[in-house]
Amino acid sequence: MASSQVYENSDRKMSDFELIKKIWKFIAPYKFKLLLSLFFMAVMILFDLITPLITEEILRSLTIVRDEAGVILAPIDIARVFIISGIYFIAILGSSLLVYINSMLLQRIGQSAIYDLRMVVFQHIDSLSVNQLNNIPVGSLVTRLTSDTNALCDLFTNTIVNMIRNILMLVGVIIVMFLKNWLLALTIFAFVPIIFVATMIFRKHMRENYRIVRKNFSIMNAFLNENISGMKITQIFNQEDRKENEFKELNNNIISSRKQSIKIFSIYRPFISFLNFTAVGVVFAVGMYLVFEVKNPVLALDFPAVYAMYLYISKLFQPVQALADSFNGLQRAFTSSERLYNLLETEPEVLDREDAIEMDHFEGRIEFKNVWFAYKDENWILKDVSFTIEPKQVVAFVGATGAGKTTILQLIVRNYEIQKGEILIDGVNVNNIKIESLRRNIGQMLQDVFLFSGSIRSNINLRDDDIKEEDIVEACAYVNADSFINKLPNGLDEEVNEGGNNFSSGQRQLLSFARTVVHKPQILILDEATANIDTETEQVIQNSLEKMMNIGTMLIVAHRLSTIQHSDNIICLQKGEIIEQGNHQDLLKKRGYYYNLYRLQYEDQETK
Repeated sequence: MASSQVYENSDRKMSDFELIKKIWKFIAPYKFKLLLSLFFMAVMILFDLITPLITEEILRSLTIVRDEAGVILAPIDIARVFIISGIYFIAILGSSLLVYINSMLLQRIGQSAIYDLRMVVFQHIDSLSVNQLNNIPVGSLVTRLTSDTNALCDLFTNTIVNMIRNILMLVGVIIVMFLKNWLLALTIFAFVPIIFVATMIFRKHMRENYRIVRKNFSIMNAFLNENISGMKITQIFNQEDRKENEFKELNNNIISSRKQSIKIFSIYRPFISFLNFTAVGVVFAVGMYLVFEVKNPVLALDFPAVYAMYLYISKLFQPVQALADSFNGLQRAFTSSERLYNLLETEPEVLDREDAIEMDHFEGRIEFKNVWFAYKDENWILKDVSFTIEPKQVVAFVGATGAGKTTILQLIVRNYEIQKGEILIDGVNVNNIKIESLRRNIGQMLQDVFLFSGSIRSNINLRDDDIKEEDIVEACAYVNADSFINKLPNGLDEEVNEGGNNFSSGQRQLLSFARTVVHKPQILILDEATANIDTETEQVIQNSLEKMMNIGTMLIVAHRLSTIQHSDNIICLQKGEIIEQGNHQDLLKKRGYYYNLYRLQYEDQETK
């Protein structure tokens, strides 16, 4: 939770104009479809604007004109009524048809734009360094890819278009009302400054509140992701009540911020409705005055004209109220897009240089030259480390926790950037090799094996269709993984649960070995790959390791010295520095750090 809060608070606030420019990049490829949609919208608005005029004419046609004596001067023209009613029906039908066509068009535009956005966001997350991903809660990233992009989808397909439609409708209604009777129109527009001020206040408060809402949701998702994954530990240590209280606090934060949103909206919406009803009352009051008291032909109105003005009042305030809803959605979308673009503006810490080269194959010579590295500031994890590993050699790194063993392995594949020195592979600085090329030729087998949901086959080939079936079978046999795969009911098609929790640690590790071998790396990295393995499985894995040593250069980090006794070179690290190195026998003869480590481990095994 703490890391989540640090990350959330680092988000930069952006202006609406800046966000619109950024959002437009995803809409621009579909601008011609958008222009077509705006054309349909203009036609729909035209239909909406003429319906009150048609209604006025129908009412006027149904009015019987009599003289003072009651004699009918102009009877009802039934034919005219039917013709005008037909025009009204066609206008309504045409408007409804265009609404359908336009909705389908907008959905296509919105879904396509969101697809593009999701791809960009996911690819950007994929480009972030291990260090950056460690500092961003997974739940926060999931929120951005799901909830935040969905809010932008609503912006593309609904909010912006409706806002344009409502603004155009307002402009159209204003023009028609002034053309019909400028005095009555001016009376109505006395309400406009009040509406404008209220809307600006509403917009400001809703924007700030939605920032808080989205932040609280992101923190909640991060908490859920972490605690559902770690539920087993929570239950083991009987911490359910404490976690429930933490969840309750986060839940209350969300409820509190959502209530604030409701409160703001519940004040604004009724206020606009109140102005609407007041305006209707003013229309009828002033309208009746113009009907009975004013004889000026420019200002005078009849009853059908007053009723038409009443309909235009509805068409004036309906867009205003709709704009309130749109502002609600707009602030939600802008807040989401602000969070998305803050993520997209996070520069990856590890990038290819412009002149980086592609290397299809490594001979496997690795050289560290005076390497200094710190995760933060100058708290050095490695201090002036230098060593050379020749092609096909097996080199092991030993030392206490925090000595820098795993760090060395991570620097080779550029999970982090060093501060001083050079790391060379086949004489080429790793910073000058394309990251994709570097990692493609280096196979990594870690202590914590991650398996994806799917099948054993998909976890070995990682859904790469270029890898043939016989290659998978051969890799499994090579690392002895076939010893348990062949016993499964579905073999390679056996289902794998999330994280591979339906397999033992040893089985997961063997699958990890097969996954590495099938991708044919020239350099292999084993980081505590045998730490959690039982004695029986260790023998199987040991046999697998002996075979894999023939593939290429191998680097091993292991606490069990039995795993590394046959290494060509063993490098001992202490507090980030190399204190001794040599093969197993040479180091035992020195009776130094390695000798003491071996003796302690051997005595421990004897005791057991």
